[in-house]
Order: sequence, then C-alpha cells, then structure tokens
Amino acid sequence: MAFKFENLRVWQRALELTGDIDELTKMFPSDERFILTSQLKRATDSICLNIAEGSTGQSNKEFAKFLGYAQRSGIEVISCLYVGRRRNIISEQFFDRFYRETEEIIIMIQALKKGLR
Repeated sequence: MAFKFENLRVWQRALELTGDIDELTKMFPSDERFILTSQLKRATDSICLNIAEGSTGQSNKEFAKFLGYAQRSGIEVISCLYVGRRRNIISEQFFDRFYRETEEIIIMIQALKKGLR
C-alpha cells in the first residue's frame, strides 16, 4: 500500500461505512435524493476523506485537525440517522446498526487523535 492512511484500520472501517450507507440510501424514497440521501452520503464520505487527507505529508498537529473534521462528520452522520428515523425512512434495526458502526469509528478517531499527542 502506497499511502499511510490505507494501513489505518479506522480509515478502512470508514470506507466500509461509506459502502454500507450507500446501500442504505438506495432504499430511501426518491424525494429524499437531494436532501437526506445527499447529506448522509457526503457526511459519511467526509469521514474517510478527512482521515486520508490529514494523514499524508502532515504534521501530527495538522493530522489531528483533520481527524477532528472526520469526527465532526461522524457526528453529522449520527444526526442524519436520527432525521431519517424521525421521517420513518430508516428502520429501528438500521438505525441501531449504523449508529453503532459510526460510534465505533468516532471512538477509533478519538483514540488515534490521543495517540498523536
């Protein structure tokens, strides 16, 4: 693997989440395509993109900043899940699954940030 981020388990998990969320949003009604679908996919993508961007050629301080962006994107994903559940677009089963997956990634990001200090 050519880039540092490719070896990071947290990046690998975030990448898996983007695929899982993509599959989930395919079940959303078409009138949500440019609203919740777009927001949820962009927030999920942003987690792994910020981990990757911050990891390569950056100081630990700069990497930690990008990890903070990734963490906030994770919080945005959680909020989107709540919105989807509230609109009866996301079932309780999917909500619980993706909430847990996102929470685990956020915890991994926090641990990585702490390890950079």
